[in-house]
Amino acid sequence: MRKEAKAQAKVGVGVEVLWRVLAKDMKLILPKIVPNLVREVEVLEGDGGLGTIMLFNFGSDISHMTYQKEKIAEFDESKHLIALQVIEGGHLDLGFASYQTCLQLTEIGEKETLIDITVAYDIETEDTSLPSKTTNSTLFLIKCLENYLLKNDI
Repeated sequence: MRKEAKAQAKVGVGVEVLWRVLAKDMKLILPKIVPNLVREVEVLEGDGGLGTIMLFNFGSDISHMTYQKEKIAEFDESKHLIALQVIEGGHLDLGFASYQTCLQLTEIGEKETLIDITVAYDIETEDTSLPSKTTNSTLFLIKCLENYLLKNDI
């Protein structure tokens, strides 16, 4: 049975800047801002749009997973929506049959963006805490990203 965990964040960065970083520059930015979580991101296939497959190699703060392959399952530039579906490793090795994280960005001001996070999953294990851990780590990542963008005036 498909389940969902949701969270929301408001950041002091414009939607276009945030979208460019999340949708285009993710592989370069994540290892810079959260190296203990994401050591390296490698594009294995595709051009960064729909269908692109990326390999996330995790850092020292993630002890229960070493890597995760994700495919961009949804990508809508006009709606500022991106969804990453785990296709190998990571959450699938922890008892999930499917695992997808979706980010929907909405402009709420010239320099403010609302981010809706939805983690959709099918689970084969009794541990139901992982989806909320993912939303919490995504919220942490977004806060780090906001700080990086504001500090570097991007």
